[in-house]
Amino acid sequence: MFLSLLRRRNPRLIDAAVALHRSGELPPNAYVIDLDAVERNSAVVAAEASRLGLTAFAMTKQIGRNPDASRAIRAGGITHSVGVDLECAVAAAAGGLAAGHVGHLVQIPRHRAHEAAALRPRYWTVFSEEKAREAGAAASAAGYVQDVLLRIVADGDRFYPGHEGGFDAADVVAAARRVDAIPGVRVAGVTSFPATLFDREAGDIVSTPNLATLTRAKRELEAEGFHDVQLNAPGTTSAATLARLAEAGATQVEPGHGLTGTTPLHAVRDLEEEPAIAYVSEVSHLWNDRAYVFGGGLYVDPVLGEAATEALIVGGDADAASVTPLAVEMPAAEAIDYYATIPVADGAARPGDTVVFGFRPQVFVTRALTAGIRGLASGEPRLEGLWSADGSRPLGIADANEGMETAR
Repeated sequence: MFLSLLRRRNPRLIDAAVALHRSGELPPNAYVIDLDAVERNSAVVAAEASRLGLTAFAMTKQIGRNPDASRAIRAGGITHSVGVDLECAVAAAAGGLAAGHVGHLVQIPRHRAHEAAALRPRYWTVFSEEKAREAGAAASAAGYVQDVLLRIVADGDRFYPGHEGGFDAADVVAAARRVDAIPGVRVAGVTSFPATLFDREAGDIVSTPNLATLTRAKRELEAEGFHDVQLNAPGTTSAATLARLAEAGATQVEPGHGLTGTTPLHAVRDLEEEPAIAYVSEVSHLWNDRAYVFGGGLYVDPVLGEAATEALIVGGDADAASVTPLAVEMPAAEAIDYYATIPVADGAARPGDTVVFGFRPQVFVTRALTAGIRGLASGEPRLEGLWSADGSRPLGIADANEGMETAR
């Protein structure tokens, strides 16, 4: 779905990716990110959030915690990140995004609480009183009081398998009082995930029962004397969804795929955010009428269900706009993605040809590289840097990154 969207709305990103791969600057198994588009998308979300009185925290896991992208997000007006785990928060901070929210979805490990406290996050989600005590002890040792959000759960709420946990929403006031009494922390509000989801049949974003649970909990806490209660409502966030969240009482939103124009809603409707990411690979070899394409980053987020994957094989001096997309035989989910295969006619592909995919990624769970590009609109695209999927410098090309830093 996102390949056709890219070709229609951001073909310059494809052209730049092909040119950089042909020149040898961009290796295969790399996600290219249009940093200018990310900056514009961030500005769109930041402006709408400001209009509605919401605070936006950027999620960067899906773009490999790329520090150049973090800088683009900040330039667009979103100054803080949400770290899906501690590593995410650390990487985003290295790129210039202050820690806005930690502990959700992944709780902070006990003996790393001091590392989280060193980031001075604005909010820290806890699933239990024990985790609140750990956060409080770490914050006290660092000399401050930490605002915490309670992850809450009610009957009928929806969670992805492995995401469960939290305080009973029916007992939220009592739980908040118990946690508020823990030294080093102050209860600031509540959170859950997902607050909204894409409904494929409706072709639109719908609220989950979790959002109503959060709204009720916020009202109960306010009625019992808690002030400035925060309602953190992540899930399928773009500028188009913020008004719905604000109406439900949300105070915090957490755009991730919205910043690269790859939410499910972007796949079916042209929203203000532009598509800003593509996966670039290379034909390794041919065998039995198939082109074997280097993998490493072939994780397609299953949020849209089972969907066919297509790619462009751009060989020789061919123009990407003239190439017909081809169906990709993706590796099985239980297999290591050393290669994908593409059935090709005789002579239709050669080793070394550029291959461009467009799909919804989760780069941080792969062994892919990320590469930010600036200057597409000027016709002089430049590679800002090459980074590994965790936001650190990849082995083998650190010298290239250092040269780019020196040239800035």
